[in-house]
Amino acid sequence: MISAFYCFILSAAMFSLGILVFVIKKNFFLMLIGLEIMINSCLLLFISSGNYWNDALGQIIYIFIITISAVEVCINLSLLFKFYKINNTLNVNSLSELKK
Repeated sequence: MISAFYCFILSAAMFSLGILVFVIKKNFFLMLIGLEIMINSCLLLFISSGNYWNDALGQIIYIFIITISAVEVCINLSLLFKFYKINNTLNVNSLSELKK
């Protein structure tokens, strides 16, 4: 069994990677992937901390967040397809041109 310390370290590393991808990349799809990495690192933290304290609350929060995350992915992908259909690019810098 993996100790909680390693899960916390892995979760922090995944969250840092997600922030890095979200901040550095200007592609809308890659930013969405970075956001999903951050959400999954939080889910790993909830599961491992729930296991550490022998509490089922971490698993309940996991199910709740994974449900909301699935809805969030559906909405973001629909926005991404619409954005690509209008601009033929996924560059976030072209979002400012939508106001015109």
